Amino acid sequence: MAKADILGESLWDAYSNKVTTLMNNPQHQGEITPEEAESHGNKLIVADFGAESCGDAVRLYWEIDPKTDKIVNSKFKSFGCGTAIASSDVMTELCIGKTVQEAVKITNIDVELALRDDPETPAVPPQKMHCSVMAYDVIKKAASLYLGVDEGSFEEEIIVCECARVSLGTIQEVIKLNDLKTVEEITDYTKAGGFCKSCIKPGGHEDREWYLVDILEQTRKEMDEEKMKAAADAMAAGGGKFEEMTLVQQIKAVDAVIDENVRQFLIMDGGNMEIIDIKKNDDYIDIYIRYLGACDGCASSATGTLYAIESTLKEKLSDKIRVLPV
Repeated sequence: MAKADILGESLWDAYSNKVTTLMNNPQHQGEITPEEAESHGNKLIVADFGAESCGDAVRLYWEIDPKTDKIVNSKFKSFGCGTAIASSDVMTELCIGKTVQEAVKITNIDVELALRDDPETPAVPPQKMHCSVMAYDVIKKAASLYLGVDEGSFEEEIIVCECARVSLGTIQEVIKLNDLKTVEEITDYTKAGGFCKSCIKPGGHEDREWYLVDILEQTRKEMDEEKMKAAADAMAAGGGKFEEMTLVQQIKAVDAVIDENVRQFLIMDGGNMEIIDIKKNDDYIDIYIRYLGACDGCASSATGTLYAIESTLKEKLSDKIRVLPV
């Protein structure tokens, strides 16, 4: 049976090539026996962790040189879906060659980034992201067994979701890395808010210091401020003139103006837009855009909405701008 018969074509396309390769051909799957570790003069650590949200479980093997605390070999067994197998394989690879103290700093974000084909594109679709976030937990378990300490001693950050053990820093980084816009997307990517839900917003069964709705709002505000700063830097680098900027600087400047003045209104109507290209000639600067969601095919997208976008960009950046939907 072809892969496209098992998964919808569009869903399968959402997986990186690294993930699809490691699903079927993991490099570190297997086990390390006590006899094998002992024959090398090393110590064997075996740690288990299960994710109740999807029934996945992983067993991590570390062969550690007790003289240096270095993980000289590592293998895994995964009882779960293909995404869990691929992420467990990469997690195991990241452990090899590190000391136990270094390995415990590996995060779920490190694993997901290592599974990407390029830094800008997520390795798995959002609905499967929860299958790739067991690394941090099983690594902490293995490290605690080797060092003889409690797993909680490795926590250096504020834990927002106690159920899924997701930290404030992780949530903030995932929002920025994947341009997340809703609490539902945060849950897809991190599992935070997927269990008792008391961390989503006030009014749950227990009061929290941090709520996902507030973290999302604050982080999105920081992202908007960073974009505006990037646009200001681009304007300064271009001598303050949009026409003299590089293509990258122009795209950043246009994106910042759209985010501040236009995008929220498109999103309120269930739509959005993206910049496809910018081309300059002697008379005009043509900005090619693509409408998304409800804006695609909407009658006003070629009239009122288009006029509003173009007028805003002309006012903020250059009166030579023309906006052309494709």
